[in-house]
Amino acid sequence: MNPTDLPRGWPLPDEAAQAASDRLARLLRERIADSAERWIPFDAWMEAVLYTPGLGYYSGGAAKFGEAGDFVTAPAVSPLFAWTLARDVARVLQSCGDTILEFGPGDGRLCVELLFELDRLGQLPERYLLLERSGSLRARQAEALGVLPEALRSRVHWLETPPKDPLSGVILANEVADALPVRRFRRTQDSALELGVALGEHDRFRWAARPAGDLEERVEALEASLGRRLAPGYESEYHQQLPGWIGVLSDSLARGVCLVIDYGYPRDEYYHPQRHRGTLMCHYRHRAHDDPFLLPGLQDVTAFVDFTAMAEAALEVGLGVVGYTAQAHYLMGAGITGILQERMHDAGAELSLRLSQQAKTLMLPGEMGERFQVLGLARGCDVTLSGFSAYNRLERL
Repeated sequence: MNPTDLPRGWPLPDEAAQAASDRLARLLRERIADSAERWIPFDAWMEAVLYTPGLGYYSGGAAKFGEAGDFVTAPAVSPLFAWTLARDVARVLQSCGDTILEFGPGDGRLCVELLFELDRLGQLPERYLLLERSGSLRARQAEALGVLPEALRSRVHWLETPPKDPLSGVILANEVADALPVRRFRRTQDSALELGVALGEHDRFRWAARPAGDLEERVEALEASLGRRLAPGYESEYHQQLPGWIGVLSDSLARGVCLVIDYGYPRDEYYHPQRHRGTLMCHYRHRAHDDPFLLPGLQDVTAFVDFTAMAEAALEVGLGVVGYTAQAHYLMGAGITGILQERMHDAGAELSLRLSQQAKTLMLPGEMGERFQVLGLARGCDVTLSGFSAYNRLERL
């Protein structure tokens, strides 16, 4: 990549990171050039730039979370997120199992704060399993867990693949589904085209369209579900991997509750006429943009989640859909206001102000409050989740 490709004022990658990105770009160019159509579908591109061993965004060693990374997750914003989540987690552990399984545990902060808070509540799990296939992220998580006393740290175990034996307890998936590779399409007057990646002038990556094949049937099924036809020129994503991913969650859960937290919409909002360029989003050093071809392997490439598709997939595999609401309403229902007041009462003025500002980031509509959604799935566990008590939006799915 030529440094001039980055917008003015954006920080340049260091020499090692740039070299890794260049290696991945060469591999992708070779893959495109060797393909029969000199083109690869977008889900193949997304899989490669995120997960190519040693070079993909989530398999490389660069910082991803927090100030030194590219974006901030709710657990990194404030421990209030985990403290509040712990209330429902404790209820499920008390009634339905003894294990927590966290998919994609990021930098490990959610695990750390949940264990501290569950210890305070007297409801520790017997096991806290972290499902993480990235070696660099496992190392970062292990470093974060260093603050835990041995009595808590000894409960944590890493998995590289889903557990062979389904567990009883809680499964957590915070900002995982948005990183599942998606197929992209463009509606035409008479059909649909699949959007993928080809090479343009000077071997630069560019969008290119091909006949959609089986994807056209998926688009037509979406339109039937919506009760309306998408306008010619409309572009968006189809989450082909979501049902399989929900199936993995289901296979991992014998009894208990699964909470999926991510940015997304129910289907009618996801494919709203005004959202005619889709929901694709990229993050590089805390700059959000829509160019997935920038710095392969050095930026996060995501798409918002179709929560209706997740709910449908859950019902197909025998999971109950027990709740759906915005993150702000979930945290309110789960008691964040009382928790905040309690912690501010025990804290000094500086910490109180910081916690108050963090709560706003988690809950305000212009921040994370409305953009992030919470979906509750259950099997064989009749526990009322307080997070859905304030405003359960199941009918919107």
